[in-house]
Amino acid sequence: MINLKMKMANHKIRTEKIFTLLMATGALFSGVTSFERRASSFAPTARKGIKSGGTVRLAASVSEPVVLYGSQGSRSPLVNWGAFELGLPLRMAEDMQKNPHPFGQIPCLVDDGGKTIVFESGAILSYLQRKAEEKDDAGPAVAGRNAGISSWISWANASLDPICFLEIDGKVYDTGLKKPNRRVDALNRILGGQQYLLGDGEDNFSLADVAVGAYLLYVPQFFPDVDLSRWPDVVRYMKDCASRDAYAKAFGPNVQQSLLSKLDAMGGGGKKKIFGMF
Repeated sequence: MINLKMKMANHKIRTEKIFTLLMATGALFSGVTSFERRASSFAPTARKGIKSGGTVRLAASVSEPVVLYGSQGSRSPLVNWGAFELGLPLRMAEDMQKNPHPFGQIPCLVDDGGKTIVFESGAILSYLQRKAEEKDDAGPAVAGRNAGISSWISWANASLDPICFLEIDGKVYDTGLKKPNRRVDALNRILGGQQYLLGDGEDNFSLADVAVGAYLLYVPQFFPDVDLSRWPDVVRYMKDCASRDAYAKAFGPNVQQSLLSKLDAMGGGGKKKIFGMF
């Protein structure tokens, strides 16, 4: 334990996460396979048109599906979840050897006939949000909502991820959610007053919830013995997110049902709130 703490203290550079997702016969996750590096760890690349952790430009049309390079064992399903929620057409790439990610990692999204390349799960979600606004011909009134969504996506990647997944030498060894945490305490208070991150009701579900919900929902899959009952409103929120049809479509019905069973055992929402009515 002492050696472990010393290594953690000296460890300054995070390498890529490794997660392995086992979907067969109800088995969910065992071990770790490769997650993309954090956006902040990327240096600018010489690849033409690509910005580190970002996008080249918005596509002019949504008639053609975006193409996603990814797999069930990465963060790719949270991108699928976001696209399904927004009703955006998406197809999975067939040849992973053609993945244009500058570091060869996944997920990576290609749009506009290959002219637009987006990497990092948070950047991809933000891109999909803006693309959906293009489709809906959204006006200036959407700016405030979009700012809130982008803020929560950034928080999920920069703050929630390191809480959910403790790493050493680039490998996840535990979750920080086994112990009290002030940031998660604050999140629990927020969710105690509203159903989703932007407010109450279905109209306020957004890609902010896809980003934050996906990270939280990974934890009981990787760490089956974790108990989150100290945060009952977070547990209730996780159940609401996992119950969505688009979540099951992206992650699989076996994953969904297993998660809901685990979350039911933790409580959360024992006294069900009817948001927006009182």
